Amino acid sequence: MKKAGSATPVRAFDSPEAIGKHLAEQLLGLIGRARQTEKTFLLGSPTGRTPRPIYLALARRLAETREDISHVILVMMDEYLAKTPSGFGYASAHAPWSCHHFARSEIVEKLNRNLPSGRGLRHERVWFPDPRDPPSYDRKIADAGGVDFFILASGASDGHVAFNPPGSARDSKTRIIELPESTRRDSLQTFPAFGSLASVPTHGVSVGIATIAAAKQAVMVLTGTSKAHSLARIVAADQYRPSWPATVIHECARPEILADVGAIGSG
Repeated sequence: MKKAGSATPVRAFDSPEAIGKHLAEQLLGLIGRARQTEKTFLLGSPTGRTPRPIYLALARRLAETREDISHVILVMMDEYLAKTPSGFGYASAHAPWSCHHFARSEIVEKLNRNLPSGRGLRHERVWFPDPRDPPSYDRKIADAGGVDFFILASGASDGHVAFNPPGSARDSKTRIIELPESTRRDSLQTFPAFGSLASVPTHGVSVGIATIAAAKQAVMVLTGTSKAHSLARIVAADQYRPSWPATVIHECARPEILADVGAIGSG
């Protein structure tokens, strides 16, 4: 369906699990076709609450099909940073809220669990932007042929996508970002293990708006009543609006918005 006034088609689903099942089938089809043509498949991958049902559905489907996904590259969107004497470095990969921890425990381990040896995601094909040289990430992605499919999610309170806060330029690329309080509060909701706002890092390294928009295909996933306002803001725009970064979906090739009844019913 195309929601009235939306520049990008909006598809409605009964639940986050239904979105997960739909995307799992779509992604495994694309991944399978890439394998048949002996190409790698770059999957832009977020962390947090929104994509969990997607990764779980992928894991369940892979347990049934036992398909080879060793040619998949996970292009992780961002990571929290810690200050070091020489600048910034990754937050501890052992912290339950770190994106490295999420990628390992919520994506790689679950997708690989029921796959034969050699058919799973490879450690060296889980990519993160390097805070020591953020621009190198865009070059690395381009050299690999570009992101084939980007899964996107929106911050509930400020529309951030990855760590791109309101005000991010359309041509922004991978960079270190000072996280506004609104984004940090969303992070606290996503990862209660932080304990308090004071424990949420103040900086992160993140793909930029231009990095996302360069993907060959993208979906914006919005689930739950907390995302109703974001859905309304996205649908009200017809192109990228810096005041609500999640509107980047309108700039992507072959874009689609997937929302559940919680987000749509209250929006």
